[in-house]
Amino acid sequence: MSTTYLAVTNDEERQLAVVEAVTGATTLTAEDSGKVLILKAAAGAQVTLPAVATSAGLRFKFIVGLAFATTDWTVKALTNKIEGSVLVNGAHVAGVNENTISFVASAESIGDFAELVCDGTNWYVNGSGVTAGAITLTAV
Repeated sequence: MSTTYLAVTNDEERQLAVVEAVTGATTLTAEDSGKVLILKAAAGAQVTLPAVATSAGLRFKFIVGLAFATTDWTVKALTNKIEGSVLVNGAHVAGVNENTISFVASAESIGDFAELVCDGTNWYVNGSGVTAGAITLTAV
C-alpha cells in the first residue's frame, strides 16, 4: 500500500488524513485506524478488519478509486458484527449481524464508499453507492 498525506497550509493545527491505495488483499491493524483506503486494482480482493473485541475506537473509510470488472472488493469482519446501512441507488440497504461488505464488480462507481467505526462490540457502517447492487452487506 502506498501512503499519501493530505497537507493543510494555514496557521491552525489540523489532523491530516492518511490516504492509502489498496491494490490487493490486506489485513488491517489498529495502526491503520483513521485511514482513508482507496480500492485501486483492476480485480478486487479482501480487506480483513481487526477483531471487534480489540477495536473500540477504530475507524476506516473505503472508497472505490478504480473500476474493477472481475472480482468484488470485500471488507470482512471476523465475526457477524457489522451493523448499519448504506444508501445504494437511492435505497437503504440494511445490515444486521453481517460480516462482509462487498463493492460489487461491474456495479461499482468510482467514489462509492463505506465508513466503519467500532465500539468494541460492533462495527457500525454507513456509506453510499451510485448504482443498484453497488454495495451489499451479507453474512457469508
